[in-house]
Amino acid sequence: MSEDGLAKPASLRIAVTGSSGLIGTRLAAFLAACGHHVRRVVRRPPDPDADEISWDPTTGRIDAAALEGVDCVVHLAGESIAAGRWTQARKDAIRTSRVAGTRLLSETLAKLAKPPRTLIAASAIGYYGDRGDETLTEDSPPGTGFLADVCRQWEAATEPAKQAGIRVVNLRIGVVLSAVGGALAKMLTPFKLGLGGVVGSGRQYMSWITLDDLVAAVHHLIVTDDVSGPVNAVSPNPVTNREFTKTLGGVLHRPTILPLPAPVVRLLFGEMGQALLLAGTRAVPTKLQAAGFEFSHPRLEGALRHDLGKTQA
Repeated sequence: MSEDGLAKPASLRIAVTGSSGLIGTRLAAFLAACGHHVRRVVRRPPDPDADEISWDPTTGRIDAAALEGVDCVVHLAGESIAAGRWTQARKDAIRTSRVAGTRLLSETLAKLAKPPRTLIAASAIGYYGDRGDETLTEDSPPGTGFLADVCRQWEAATEPAKQAGIRVVNLRIGVVLSAVGGALAKMLTPFKLGLGGVVGSGRQYMSWITLDDLVAAVHHLIVTDDVSGPVNAVSPNPVTNREFTKTLGGVLHRPTILPLPAPVVRLLFGEMGQALLLAGTRAVPTKLQAAGFEFSHPRLEGALRHDLGKTQA
């Protein structure tokens, strides 16, 4: 029992892929702090003292025996979509790392003598494509384009686990806000120099979530047994690019008067820029909220002030 008289959640054995990434690093530490036993699934030679599990999705190799008896697997591994222009080789790597890796993991879990109860597998709000100001819930149909196609295949690759009776959550993650990595970290230098501005029309919606809330949401889904299928991991208050730009500039006390026109975005970044900077997705966390999850940072200004250590003006 805890000090407030409530029963503490049971300690679980949780395997995490992508544990060295922005989300995985914070998640593994959070889960361990909650009293769970975390086993990192790594591509490098495993550290025997760290109780790590070896796999290599590019060659189809995975230590299945080491996964026996794990209660939950959180699958976050995948090639970055923002590491460079989308050449055909880059697109192939993005698709293969997600689809083949997820299929390998799902098929392996399905064949275990004692499979985990739960698989939480990363997906993305790219599933919905560019949808303007349409409000998108987990029941909304998929969109079109490269990212939407990848996300559909990514989620479908968890089917072997579902067929084996494993509870599968397809976590459709939005733009993760963190000062130490990801999109926000890349924005900070130009914004601090007064070089920030609206991208394209500024009307495209951005569905965001703080890293802290995302990690807490994953833990909530691990211990909430009646949630399965797609779950939008986003704040309940998406904003337009114009709103985001104005809010970040205000928090940093910097002007935001230098726009980045759509033609320049396309010239500099090609298809990647169109999909990541100019397309809009207005997703809301219907299932997360229905499952009782409470956001610590539901609104953008408070989220940015918290993450950047800025007090109220």
